[in-house]
Amino acid sequence: MSNNRTSGLRGGRVVGIGAAATIAVGLFSAGAANADTFVPLPDGEKLGPGVTITRTGEHAVISPSLAANGAGRVAWVSGNATADVTVTPEGEEGPNNGPANAPGTNNSSTHGVSQLNTGYIVGCQVAIGDDAIAAGLSGGIDLEGGSLGGSIGLELGPGDVKFVQIEHKNIPEPGVYSVEYQDYEIQIQGCAGYAQARSYTVVEIIGDHYSKTTLYGAPFSIG
Repeated sequence: MSNNRTSGLRGGRVVGIGAAATIAVGLFSAGAANADTFVPLPDGEKLGPGVTITRTGEHAVISPSLAANGAGRVAWVSGNATADVTVTPEGEEGPNNGPANAPGTNNSSTHGVSQLNTGYIVGCQVAIGDDAIAAGLSGGIDLEGGSLGGSIGLELGPGDVKFVQIEHKNIPEPGVYSVEYQDYEIQIQGCAGYAQARSYTVVEIIGDHYSKTTLYGAPFSIG
């Protein structure tokens, strides 16, 4: 039986993900030097063992920092990340939740339940492509958690990359699980060069056939 589970964050509007695609950019106020920039982003889908991940409605609104120092800017991101999970052990198995609960086997996780996790990869003077993602997955990139108010502040120097976790949802049984966020604020300070971001959604399925499936969004400029 499928369970519809939806989670929202206050003060935010962030959407989805997708494969790399051309990004159309428009100004809310044409001709204004400090106008907000609206960035629509493509939808995406990724199939994995026992799960289909989709990301829809993703967009960002980019603004210069109120400090007006050239090293700060703000992105308000919105989207909806959904996981349709067909196979997962019911309840919590962990923390040793690899095959037969054997510790450290088959890349088992440290938490005891399947999970949907979504957020953004943000970098300063770094193209958020395969190299940056590989560094993050190997543990070379910091993970930052956002506040309950739907915002986070990042200090980024040249070459820095951070993962920003917006929300996660446990998956105790098969069903449809969703994380929706609107106007989630990401403040960047200290980056005098260009900044770039890219969404990610990860679904981890525990049990004897452990799997981790990741859907990345299209990279976009934060100025």
